[in-house]
Amino acid sequence: MRLVRDDPGLPLYNTTSPKGHTFRRIRARARHWFSTRNTPTKACIIFTILLSIFVLITICSQGEAKREQPIVENPEIIINEQVIAGQKTKHSKEESAENLKPVHDIDRQIVEDEMDAPETGGGNEKIVKFTGPTNDRQKAVVKAFQHAWIGYKKYAWGHDTLKPVSKSYSDWFDTGLTIVDGLDTAIIMGLEDEATEATEWIQNTLTFEKDRMVNFFECTIRVLGGMMSAFHLTGKKMFLEKSVDLGDRLLSAFKSPSPIPYSDVNLLKRTATNPQWGADSSLSEVTTVQLEYRALSRASGNSTYEDLTFNVFKHIHKIGCETHEGLCGMFINANTGNFKKDSTITFGARSDSFYEYLFKQWIQTGKTIDWLKEDYGKAMKAMEKYLYRNSKPNKMFFIGELLSGQTYSPKMDHLVCFIAGTLSQGSQHGFPRKHLDMAEKIGETCHNMYDNPTGLGPEIAHFNMIPGKEDLYVKPLDAHCLLRPEAIEAWFYLYRFTGDKKYQEWGWSAFQAIEKYARIPTGGYSSISNVKQINVRFRDSMESFLLGETFKYLYLLLGDDQTVLPLDKWVFTTEGHPLPIYDH
Repeated sequence: MRLVRDDPGLPLYNTTSPKGHTFRRIRARARHWFSTRNTPTKACIIFTILLSIFVLITICSQGEAKREQPIVENPEIIINEQVIAGQKTKHSKEESAENLKPVHDIDRQIVEDEMDAPETGGGNEKIVKFTGPTNDRQKAVVKAFQHAWIGYKKYAWGHDTLKPVSKSYSDWFDTGLTIVDGLDTAIIMGLEDEATEATEWIQNTLTFEKDRMVNFFECTIRVLGGMMSAFHLTGKKMFLEKSVDLGDRLLSAFKSPSPIPYSDVNLLKRTATNPQWGADSSLSEVTTVQLEYRALSRASGNSTYEDLTFNVFKHIHKIGCETHEGLCGMFINANTGNFKKDSTITFGARSDSFYEYLFKQWIQTGKTIDWLKEDYGKAMKAMEKYLYRNSKPNKMFFIGELLSGQTYSPKMDHLVCFIAGTLSQGSQHGFPRKHLDMAEKIGETCHNMYDNPTGLGPEIAHFNMIPGKEDLYVKPLDAHCLLRPEAIEAWFYLYRFTGDKKYQEWGWSAFQAIEKYARIPTGGYSSISNVKQINVRFRDSMESFLLGETFKYLYLLLGDDQTVLPLDKWVFTTEGHPLPIYDH
């Protein structure tokens, strides 16, 4: 049965018709019917047809978007049925949907009215524009960075660190640490060639499919942190994709019986263990990855990274460090989740950045997590009570240690200088004015640590508390210098918040000493064995943090424009990588 019309004036009716004539007859009837209608009727018909087509296209495209929604897979840490402390915790459908939000749905807090640049949506647009050096001192720092880069490129490209004296290299993780750690510094300095070289190497060569044990903390702060910073500074989605791959592998550290992660991870096998030297993890290593993984969660739409790492702080907050009123011991066990009894209390190695990330997480989350602020404030009060002292006879203020949690030691690592920056920043966010005073005094002591024949600071300083002796002295085994950033970092913050140009002068003096005593003519810079000997012995090692932090903080400190990377929009990680501040 077909619809035909023998007489165009007759209505449609059912009849039979030879094959082949049907379509022509229908087309003729439609043409005749349409030609007899007036213009308004025709317009309505056309509009209805177009509207129907638009609705159909919209429905189809929404279906495609849902099917293309990204899902991050990890055979070891299951995203939507995640393993926490050795137990599976099922998420509701709502939580699962939240975890799988696409990149452009996540509030990165990088919007046009805040950053004076467009939202990237995961594209390749540049978010932050940098204009390059503004004065001769900054230009000198840029040249130093380039000299380090040239040496690394000639003798160590693709390897972790340069050995500038022997014109060789060393590999710790085999992840190109110097390239990834130094990339955002090149971007900030406006070094387009170096930034392009690094970007292309990361995109085309860097892989984490390696049967190699890496330190969870160090790999996070240097590699993951470096790539996440590059992602936010450039908007290149490749950095985010690489970060997701690395983050999935590193989360294997959380396959422990407690919320405390293991310290070492095999990137290929996705297995994790305690450190080779003992059964405990360092406090700083388990509590100084949260800024990086929160940024990864917010950018990827997968909350697992943030949840697992923040659980560490929740756990420590819950069990508390009440013996010394908020000061925690330097070792904590991943199997039991408990602190090692009678471990040393320090703001130096193995503990330092725990206190830094108490404060900086509060800042990163828009000051919305009150207990982070409270725990930080409590710890600073206890630090002043138990560790903050001054030397004889000239009252150099420093932060010592409690050995085994009991015996006071007037020893301060160069690492401790970071706290002057944190205290000064806290004073701008509601903490007492006294915190800025303490920061200035500690910052001056860090400057005094550089009062050596080479003008460089030692790894560790000891302070005299008995009248009649020298305030500060350095033991031979502590006299080496790795060209660390912490003192310069402190002066950067102090200059931002006080405007006192002495901090720029201190930084410039330190830079001149680096140029005079650590520069290797063929390329790169070397750590030295003794800051008190002008006939230096090189240790033949250029740490990645020289490019990632030391030169970055020098460049920012010495700039005429102190609005670059404003501290109400950006938070610097412990490795000096700027990440955005969120509103929650």
